[in-house]
Amino acid sequence: MDYDVIVVGGGAAGLMAAATAVERGRKVLLLEKMDQCGRKLRITGKGRCNLTNTHPLRETLPHIGSSSAGSTRKPGQDGGVWLRNAYGRFFNQELMQWFESHGVALTEERGGRVFPASGKALDIFLALINLLEQSPLATIRKNCTVKKIETLESQTTAIILQSGERIPCRHIVLATGGLSYPTTGSTGAGYLMAKELGHTVIDTVPSLVALRCEEKIPEELIGFQLRNVQLSIHNPQSSIYTSPLGELTFNPDGLAGPLALSASRHATRPLHQGQPLIAKLDFKPALSAEQLDRRLQADLAANGTRLFHDALRLWLPAEVIPLALKQLHIEYYKRLHQINGDERRRLRDWLKGAPFTLTGTRDYTEAIVTQGGVSLAEVNPKTMESRLVHGLYIVGELLDLDADTGGYNLQIAFSTAHAAAEAL
Repeated sequence: MDYDVIVVGGGAAGLMAAATAVERGRKVLLLEKMDQCGRKLRITGKGRCNLTNTHPLRETLPHIGSSSAGSTRKPGQDGGVWLRNAYGRFFNQELMQWFESHGVALTEERGGRVFPASGKALDIFLALINLLEQSPLATIRKNCTVKKIETLESQTTAIILQSGERIPCRHIVLATGGLSYPTTGSTGAGYLMAKELGHTVIDTVPSLVALRCEEKIPEELIGFQLRNVQLSIHNPQSSIYTSPLGELTFNPDGLAGPLALSASRHATRPLHQGQPLIAKLDFKPALSAEQLDRRLQADLAANGTRLFHDALRLWLPAEVIPLALKQLHIEYYKRLHQINGDERRRLRDWLKGAPFTLTGTRDYTEAIVTQGGVSLAEVNPKTMESRLVHGLYIVGELLDLDADTGGYNLQIAFSTAHAAAEAL
């Protein structure tokens, strides 16, 4: 059979590209190297699948970045701007309407996060795969590894499989995903294929991943969740990132939870380059340093006979106290009326910025997305077609795009895939 398009990769972006192409009357061959499609999609969001966010475009773009923006990764720089065209045609409302029209009821939760109403990522996968399996225009081949993309005079001509089979086609969508969760099939093969065709691939690093730190985390804190705190990342010269208020948890080797994952987008590349970074945890983000100092003075005066280690409960959850005592170096059994001005200011500064010396991140087996990828300068943002190879479309996590948690990364996958399929 002659195909109008071959889609390489059966993840979120590949499935959406194939489904959109089929709905527009194109004959599609979907190649998936694993024994099942959509493995990562079915486990995303802890199996619930946060597929998008209802925030308007102007509020969404600052959550998206590109590694070509440099180590500072200013919000919205490069990545958000690059996506404007694709988002202008297929954004959150269009995506939600697509799934609802294919039988998936959706629900919106805190922070504009959109999930299937069933709470099952499987429903998102089934809407896509059922469309393809029921269409006479779609062919799905599993356990099928692509070895290379064949070209002639900068035009795609065929796919060469690992088995040696050659499948002719002049339009190919490369949607093999990044390196995160490698057990689902994300092994970075698409980066190698893109490089072989002359593309620049920005060095990849794990992102949306837990942070490792030098300090030993007390046992009482491991697994404990802090709410309404703030996390900032600093290099020796300045602050490079400050989070909104949110939740943080602790691993034996460092920081986890939503705040740490989002902060990792700004920390992971400098850390992998060997730059020294410190994370600071603000336990009292609603108070300025001056306001907190006045509160501490009042609390110290009103509780003068209490022992310091006991009185820390005035300002901290019990689980955090061992960490405070370890880092503050204030005598456990000192009475509050004995706390001097220097010690009070030390306590104030610690509550506003408890320091953690970052040593790295956890690896791709735990990372939600991959940072880095095919340079955006080499891909047409309107069509996702390569500027170097005609007929080659690059979508999803392969692109040098990544975003905060909250449904933004899946929206990137679906929108770029939709743009490519439309361009066909």
